[in-house]
Amino acid sequence: MKHFSFESMPVWQIAMDIAVLIFEMTKSLPRSEDYGLTSQIRRSAVSISANIAEGFGRPTPLDKKRFYQIAIGSLLETKSHYIYGCRVAYFEEQINVFQLLDKAHFELNKLIKSIKNAIG
Repeated sequence: MKHFSFESMPVWQIAMDIAVLIFEMTKSLPRSEDYGLTSQIRRSAVSISANIAEGFGRPTPLDKKRFYQIAIGSLLETKSHYIYGCRVAYFEEQINVFQLLDKAHFELNKLIKSIKNAIG
């Protein structure tokens, strides 16, 4: 399927949903976490959609693939921060957060695989 803008990519939409959800979840974190977990998880979460957008704009398939792989790294970083936040009781563990992260990971892997198949 040909995408004409990064905003029309389902994986970018999922990634943006993750970033918004993480932002909302971190609003109630203690002020002492402003430069710790709050900042780290927000940056990693927003980095997922940002790297998808940047990859979309790259001219070559290898460049695209590289940024989609970076997006996976940001996604896994976000997941790790979320797990930590749950373990220290900052967040209540929510299955929908894990489902969104897993769905985005799956979609990014599909996208990377399609690029690999296209370039041989």
